[in-house]
Amino acid sequence: MRSRTDTLVRPVAPGLRLPQAAAVAKVGTQIALVAVLLWFCLPQTLGGRAAWVMVSGTSMLPRLHTGDLVLVERQSSYHVGEVVAYRVPKGEVGAGYVVIHRIIGGNGRTGWRMKGDNRTAPDLWYPTDHDVIGSKLLRIPHAWFLLRLLHMPLMLGLFAGVAGFFLIAFADDRETDDGDTPAAVEEQH
Repeated sequence: MRSRTDTLVRPVAPGLRLPQAAAVAKVGTQIALVAVLLWFCLPQTLGGRAAWVMVSGTSMLPRLHTGDLVLVERQSSYHVGEVVAYRVPKGEVGAGYVVIHRIIGGNGRTGWRMKGDNRTAPDLWYPTDHDVIGSKLLRIPHAWFLLRLLHMPLMLGLFAGVAGFFLIAFADDRETDDGDTPAAVEEQH
């Protein structure tokens, strides 16, 4: 006598499981990549922890140069020696400007003492943890050049054309000559 589960379970051809497993693994990998990118790169304006700061000036030479793009990430606490980006506190000259310098003293409650690596005197401002945007996580050297290219309509069109070419040229063509998919052809035989 056959049980009810025996009639519901159909054997699956061994060749059909591998493409499905590969597709599931591919989607899982893509979801994981998006999750990691969102965790590290979601802007603070959208509730994330990350912010991007374009370096301008020579105060952080030799480590940071004009045109470098720095990814900073909000932390629960900061410490002396850490490179952080902060907004000049309200009510101060230059209020709202973003500065990226090293913490040389103080604390997050009463204010940090800040100084550029290429400066002899400390900053005039004492930002608190509320003013700190985040600590340096990643530096992209000479990013200004790439950003400048991306603002040119001709270059954007060129990038879009090249991307379209590669999408069409290397598309995964799974159809046979008569329009049937490989799985449909296997089932017919």
